[in-house]
Amino acid sequence: MEQETLKLEGTVESIIYKNESNGYTVLDLDAGGELITAVGELGDIEAGEVLSVEGRYVSHARFGTQFQVEYCERKLPDTAINIKKYLSSGAVKGIGPSLAKRIVDTFGAQTLEIMEKEPHRLGEIKGISPKKCESISQEIKKIFNLRHLMIFLSKYGIRSGIAMRAYQQWGQYATEVIKNDPYSLCTEGLGLSFKKAEKLAEDIGLDPNCRQRISAGIIFILSENANAGHSCVPIDKFEKLCKEFLSISDSEFYDSYNELIEENKIYEYIKNDRGFVYLSDYYTAESYIAGRIAVMQAFSSPDDFDFNKHIDDEENKNGIHYEALQRKAINTALSRGIMVMTGGPGTGKTTTLNAIISLYEKKGENVLLAAPTGRAAKRLSDLTGKEARTIHRLLEIVFDQGGRTKFKHNEEDPLQCDVIVVDEMSMVDVLLFESLLRAMKLSCRLIMVGDSDQLPSVGAGNLLKSLIESKCIPVIELKEIFRQAEKSCIVTNAHKIVSGQMPDLTQKNNDFFFFKRSQPEAAMALMSDLVKTRLPKAYKYSPTDDIQVISPSRKGVTGIMELNKVLQQQLNPPHTAKGEVKTAIYTFREGDKIMQTKNNYDIVWSKDDEQGAGIYNGDIGKILSINRRRSEMVIDFDGRRACYTFEMADQLELAYAITVHKSQGSEFEAVVMVLMGGFDKLYYRNLLYTAVTRAKKLLIIIGTEDVIEKMVTNNRRTNRYTCLTAMLLDEMRPHEQTE
Repeated sequence: MEQETLKLEGTVESIIYKNESNGYTVLDLDAGGELITAVGELGDIEAGEVLSVEGRYVSHARFGTQFQVEYCERKLPDTAINIKKYLSSGAVKGIGPSLAKRIVDTFGAQTLEIMEKEPHRLGEIKGISPKKCESISQEIKKIFNLRHLMIFLSKYGIRSGIAMRAYQQWGQYATEVIKNDPYSLCTEGLGLSFKKAEKLAEDIGLDPNCRQRISAGIIFILSENANAGHSCVPIDKFEKLCKEFLSISDSEFYDSYNELIEENKIYEYIKNDRGFVYLSDYYTAESYIAGRIAVMQAFSSPDDFDFNKHIDDEENKNGIHYEALQRKAINTALSRGIMVMTGGPGTGKTTTLNAIISLYEKKGENVLLAAPTGRAAKRLSDLTGKEARTIHRLLEIVFDQGGRTKFKHNEEDPLQCDVIVVDEMSMVDVLLFESLLRAMKLSCRLIMVGDSDQLPSVGAGNLLKSLIESKCIPVIELKEIFRQAEKSCIVTNAHKIVSGQMPDLTQKNNDFFFFKRSQPEAAMALMSDLVKTRLPKAYKYSPTDDIQVISPSRKGVTGIMELNKVLQQQLNPPHTAKGEVKTAIYTFREGDKIMQTKNNYDIVWSKDDEQGAGIYNGDIGKILSINRRRSEMVIDFDGRRACYTFEMADQLELAYAITVHKSQGSEFEAVVMVLMGGFDKLYYRNLLYTAVTRAKKLLIIIGTEDVIEKMVTNNRRTNRYTCLTAMLLDEMRPHEQTE
C-alpha cells in the first residue's frame, strides 16, 4: 500500500540525472542530515538549493527507497556555503567554481540578493569585465524570473513542466500574462487542464463571466468533443452545452463565440441549413481534404483504361484467377489518381493489392506502402513482401525552432514517389490524412484500402465512411468470399455478423470457438486457464506474443482493467528480482506487456543501427528493464527500444488485455474475447465484427448467446459529427460545372 503524502525540506546535495527537455530530475536531498533520493519534474534545480517538497516514499526490494515528488517549492540557499555550492554547480552560465568562490567571498550570505537586485555590483569582483557582468546579469534575470514563476504556480498545484513551457513562450512577462489570464495556460503547447485553470482564476479573483474564461471554456468543450471523435459539433447543441457548463447567458456566449470566429480560433460551417462549429485544426483539415481531393479528381482520368492484358499476364505469372470485381479494382487503381478498395475478410483485398503494386512497379513507378499503426504496417509488409511504414514514419517527424514537432514532408518537401498505398484506412483520422495529402506531389496517386464495417479511427472524424458516402471518388467493394477463406469459421462468421445474422456457435473443430459462461468469475477463470495453460499447450502459442485478450469495455468485472490484473498475476507475478514502478492505476514490472496510450513524437528509439523518434497510441511493447536509481525503464516495441522516465509511465497501460478499439489494425494468432454484457453503448454489431476479424488463426468467445445476439441485432453505428462529406460535394460541384 502506498504511503500518505508527506512534506520534506532540505538542501540539494547533488544532481544525479536531469532531462533538459521536460525538467525531470533525480537528486540527492539532505533533509535534516538524512540523504534522500528524490525524483520528479523539478525543473532547472541545482546543488545547494533549498527545497520544500510534497510527495510519497516508493520502496523497492533492490533499489531501496525514493521520494516521489508531486509538488515542489524552491527556496534560495541562504548560507554562504550553500550559495557557493549552488553557483559552483553551473546554475548561472559564465560562473564556474573559482569565480563562485570569489563572488561569495566578497558578498557572503547576501550574494544572491545582490545578484538579483544589484547585478551591476558583480563588476566589483576581480576578473569580471563590464561585458561579462552584463552577460551574467541577463542569465540571472532569466533564472530568477523562472524561479518566481515556478514558486507562484506551485501554490496552485501546477507542476514545473508547465511553468517551464510558459516561460519559454512569454519570457520575463510570463507571471504577468498568467495573472491577467490564467486560462492562457490551457492553450496548445502548455497543456494545463481547464479545471486547474478554473481554480487558479478563482484564487486570483477573476470574474467568472469574463471573456477569457468563456472563450477558454468554448475551446475546452470543443476539444473534449474532438477527443470523443467529433470533428465538429452542431451549434444548437453546442450553445446549450456551453451555457450549462459555464453558467452564462445567451449574450455572454455569443460575444465570446463571435470573437473566437473573428480570431480564426473556431470556424462555422453550414450543412443542410444547420450550423456546425469546429476547432481551427479540424476545420482546416476537413476543408483541405475536400479541396485537395477535388483537385486530384480534376487531374484524374474520368474513366478506367483497359489493363486487362496486363492483368492476364499477372494471372499467368502467379497462377491466380482474379474475379470481376478484383479486375475492376486493379483497372481503377492503374487508371485513376485516387481510389478506395474495401471489403471484408477473405474477399481478396491482399491478392488484389499485390497485383496493383506489381503492375505499378513493372511500369517503373515508385510505390510507397503505409498504415496508421506499427502493427498494421508490419502486417502489410508481411502480406506484400514490401517495406511498409507507419504514416508518421513516412512523413518523418522533425522539430521546429520552438522545439515543437512537425512533419518534415509537406508541400515544400513532398514525398518522392509516384504511388502511395495506405492500408487500414478506417483507422486514419482527418488530421493525419491532411498531413499525408500535403506531403503528396500533385502527380502522386493514392490507393486507400480498408474495411468500412470496422470501427472508426480513435482520432476525430469518420474519414473512410465520409469518403465512401460522398461518392466523389471511385470505390470498389470486394464481396466474393474465396473458397479457401470459406473454410474458416472466423471469416464466415464475420460475414454473418456484418449482415445481421447470428454466427455459428456450435463448431468444435475449426478456428472459432464459443464457451458459454454466465458468471463473471467462471468466465475469468476460463480465460486465465486458456491464456496461461491450454492454448500454449495445444498450439505452442506464447501467452504474451501470440495470444491477445480483448474486451469491449475498460471498466466492469470483465473490463480490461480487471482482466489485466488477473493476467499480470498469472503471467508475470511479482518477484524480488523484478524491478517495479507504481502509478495511480497500475504496477508495472519487468517483463510486462504494455501499450502506449497517446501519441508521443519526442520519444527517441533505436533499432539495430537505426534511430528515430515517436511512439504512438496503440503501440504494444514489453518492459525490458526498470532502473530505480535513474528512475527509468527500457521498453521494446517490436524491436524499437525506447527509454521512459517514471514520469512518462502515465502514458502506458498493461496490454495483456486491450479494448476492441485499441486492437483495431492489428491481427493476432489467437484472440480470446470475454462478453458478459453490462455496457449497452459498447455492445453493437460493428464492434463485434471488428473483434472477430482481429483473430488470424483462432478465436475464442467466452460469454452467453444472448449477449452475442444482442450485439448482432444492434446495428447502431458510431455517430460522429463531421461535415467532410458535405465539403467534398461542395468542392466537386464547381469542377463538374467546368467540365
